[in-house]
Amino acid sequence: MLTRIQAILEQKPGQKAKVIAAQLRIDRSEVNRVLHNHKDIFVQDPQEFTWSLAELRIDLGSHCWLTAESFENALLATGSPLDSTSHRVTFFVGEERKILLEALARLLALCNQLVDSDRSVAIDFTTSKKTLGYLNRIGFIRLLRDEVRILPKRPRYSAADAYDGNNDGVVELRSIDHVQPDDEIPGLLRNSFVSCAGDQYNVAAHTVISELFGNVKEHSGATSAGFAGLQYYPRSRRRHIQTVISDSGHGIVGTLMPILNDKYPDVARRIVESTLDPRVALLQEVFSKGGISQVDDPGRGLGLKGSGVYAQKYCARISVRQEDFDLKITHAGEAIEFSHCVNLARIAGTHICFDFFLD
Repeated sequence: MLTRIQAILEQKPGQKAKVIAAQLRIDRSEVNRVLHNHKDIFVQDPQEFTWSLAELRIDLGSHCWLTAESFENALLATGSPLDSTSHRVTFFVGEERKILLEALARLLALCNQLVDSDRSVAIDFTTSKKTLGYLNRIGFIRLLRDEVRILPKRPRYSAADAYDGNNDGVVELRSIDHVQPDDEIPGLLRNSFVSCAGDQYNVAAHTVISELFGNVKEHSGATSAGFAGLQYYPRSRRRHIQTVISDSGHGIVGTLMPILNDKYPDVARRIVESTLDPRVALLQEVFSKGGISQVDDPGRGLGLKGSGVYAQKYCARISVRQEDFDLKITHAGEAIEFSHCVNLARIAGTHICFDFFLD
């Protein structure tokens, strides 16, 4: 019975004993006995009286690439780790599972936030040691909280420190201090971008990266560092460059939504009248029209719209991951297209990926 209850809660955490008993077609008292006798395996929510596994196991899959979308699906399959009653969270990276920069940025942010919420966190690379080697090289390990357990073992040294700057196709993940951001980071990202893509992209790269970097300072409100990085993918089906800039603060929506009624009543009215989720509608306003900022300086609030203009010119894609939703901005000719997903697992902050296709 123990293993059968575990299997049920692996598939769907947060169930009451009577619901589990109904699935097993046995008396609820028998289920309660097993649950209460194995507190090392099961944990109960004291408010909802629901049960989950004490360890939340998140399988990130095997083979091919882990994209941002497949990462989000893996989280949804088990439930939001930050909202789970489970005290231990383990991510499993399967055999030959390579991880795109956009996905590993979200994984890094989530792991650090779980540690900050007093969870015990582990990432298991036992069958994917090459992937662990890459994550060490890109700077993932050096920015990962020391409390996160790495299996089979944490690398003894940071390959990102050893080889920093040796490859024009990589800008190792760098910490962005929330009080005094390192102003060299946008230049490093731009130089690497232009080296891979060509001088004709210099202005576009400078504009987009500078504005997205500035967004961390304007909208973060974070108490911990964000990070940024770049990876060139020359051998994928379409050559492209991913640039990520992440923070774990209040996010664009979190800082702008409270000021709309007072500073931008017309925008607030359009959002209320929209059929979209208000947060999605606000982000679409920011990227399509601009001019919305919590800062009163002239010209502020136009940067993200400017980033979208260059994304349109070069057929790029921008994805913006907020608390529990994701907005993608793509272009078809002159038209800007938005798509979104809501009800995602919770990850605090703003996590932006600029995906620039070169073919």
